[in-house]
Amino acid sequence: MMHSNNKNTVLPIAALLASAALWGAIWYPYRWLNEMGVSGLMSTFISYGIALIIGLPFYFRHLKSIVNAKWFWLAIIITSGWTNTGYVMAVIHGEIIRVLLLFYLAPLWTILFSWWMLGERLGRLGYFIIVLALTGAMVMLWQADGRLPLPANTAEWVGLSVGMSFAFTNVLIKKTDMITIEAKSIGIWIGGTLAPLPLLLMQPAVFAGVGDYTALLWGALLLVALAMIGVTLCIQYGLMHVAANRAIVILLFELVVAAISSYWLAGESLSAREWVGAAMIMIASLFSGKLEQEHSK
Repeated sequence: MMHSNNKNTVLPIAALLASAALWGAIWYPYRWLNEMGVSGLMSTFISYGIALIIGLPFYFRHLKSIVNAKWFWLAIIITSGWTNTGYVMAVIHGEIIRVLLLFYLAPLWTILFSWWMLGERLGRLGYFIIVLALTGAMVMLWQADGRLPLPANTAEWVGLSVGMSFAFTNVLIKKTDMITIEAKSIGIWIGGTLAPLPLLLMQPAVFAGVGDYTALLWGALLLVALAMIGVTLCIQYGLMHVAANRAIVILLFELVVAAISSYWLAGESLSAREWVGAAMIMIASLFSGKLEQEHSK
């Protein structure tokens, strides 16, 4: 619940900035683990599994809040599971900033899912956000040879789908205020653990290699797991105390961190045209915060 007084929000803002910074840089340890022989699927499975093992004893009692919303909780597990698994796969194999910009089309999908599931009217601002976000994506993905402005590879398609699943997860979370934050966190960790499992079971040899992981690799996986716990708790704490439109501005810090880290650590950069499209997508994200504020009045 949002507080109406002028309570100091330094700590919630710091929590949001920390979660945005972690998400903007988490691609690097996942890429490093992949280069060291721990695939994105396996590192997702292990890191979220560790997070679940650590968090479950503390939050288990909160699972009673799902009694009257089991199917919604299951849906959160499925959508968040693909969000986190797909995110890792996309940032390992794709260009970081392009993948994240496609991910940040999420406000567009949030508007559509909110209209469908929550009955929220679009209005002029909603249509403006849709047009602006789609135009930004077309500018960023424009092909000089006349091909359709679509994602250029599998990683970018995954990034686009992850933005959709992230938006669907957010709408589900908004719809299920009867489920506690702690129970939703458990669902997110379960999703991150289970989502990569079917594909891993098709490659049984990868499990045999787990016994050969060095202490350094296990240490890195533990640190990533702790980061995932921190992100989950920080972002939910921040959203409890900071207005939605302000929170979205803060969370866009992820793109800044991703742009800087991908330039310095992977030598990636955007062209002038891609930056124009990126700016349009980010502006659409900012306006989506205003739209959410209007719905909350």
